[in-house]
Amino acid sequence: MTNKPAKRSTIADVAAEAGVSTATAGRVLGGYGYASQDIRTRVQRAARKVGYRPNRLARGLITGRTQTLGVVAADIGSPYYAAAMRGISDVAERAGFGAIITNSDEDADQEIAAVELLLEKQVDGLIVSTADPSRDAHLRAAIDSGRPVVQLDRAADALAADAVVVDGVAAARSAVELLLDAGHRRIAFVGELEHGRHRDVAAFAAEARDRRLDGRRLYPSWQRLLGYLEAHWAAGAPVDPRRVLRVGAYSAAAAAAAVGALLAEPPARGGREDDGGRGDDDGGVTALFAADGVMSTGTVAAVAGRGLAIPGDVSVVCFDDLDWMEFTGPGLTTVAQPVRHMGELAATTLLARIGGDDGPPRRQIVDTELVLRGSVGPPAA
Repeated sequence: MTNKPAKRSTIADVAAEAGVSTATAGRVLGGYGYASQDIRTRVQRAARKVGYRPNRLARGLITGRTQTLGVVAADIGSPYYAAAMRGISDVAERAGFGAIITNSDEDADQEIAAVELLLEKQVDGLIVSTADPSRDAHLRAAIDSGRPVVQLDRAADALAADAVVVDGVAAARSAVELLLDAGHRRIAFVGELEHGRHRDVAAFAAEARDRRLDGRRLYPSWQRLLGYLEAHWAAGAPVDPRRVLRVGAYSAAAAAAAVGALLAEPPARGGREDDGGRGDDDGGVTALFAADGVMSTGTVAAVAGRGLAIPGDVSVVCFDDLDWMEFTGPGLTTVAQPVRHMGELAATTLLARIGGDDGPPRRQIVDTELVLRGSVGPPAA
């Protein structure tokens, strides 16, 4: 016995069943041209009977539309992108569109390949969380080909395209201010800090201090580092670059290793902290700020692995409100992004562009919320 594929029904099969010409059946099923209500009913009934399913690519050759959105997520395994994809798919479905979702795995070359694949699939537009905001030639090419692009979470440098983002600098600044207001002065930053043009934290801090940085064009982890620095400077608190943990990868295990190593260090003695990283102080880290959900997972694991209590031994503030953060003992204070809403907004914006909206590109900044739970206390003695 062979598993021969079933024969796909064609428009010709529908036309024969309905007793109309192939051209008439094509007009009804394709949604173009005129047909009487009686003919439309007969053709639609015949299509259901023979199991006909429309070929969107073929229809797109006629209409110029495939009713499909292309999505490039940076890490489809992340809870952030799972929520964003739900928002995108909900809006697309209500509009009669499908969505093809791809994953770049935070790799710019994979992103370029994903965009090329989606364009070959004749998607009507793209939603992209770019892996490297400094590399946007492939997105420019997509726009030039007539496919609108909406950027989600990250905005490429100077790309003339809509963007749906949060103000990562302000959100991080408010989170770190909470720790400073609680009396902490030895606060570690835990971030991926892999992407973007900056390769040196001290040089980044110098640029930021001289106000030579445009936070809107920074990769999210660098935006959050800028907010961390600004909060310290506004409070007159010193910054020790050694407490800026550059994990180098979106990996909870890597974050846990970096934080664990920091917490294992004996307290330094003598001197003082400053922007140049010259001085030591008389104690270890008393608080941790994790710059995204993955870093938060690793940070909390490292604290638990050292047998430390939150906030009795070390205070923790996170970025991204993941489900488990509410149920830990105590719950974790975090910056919540309305991720599903951001996905909905990105899809709505893209559908408007596909529908003919030709206004100037818009940068839509969505509000975050600092959710206060029980992970911040005064510095441990």
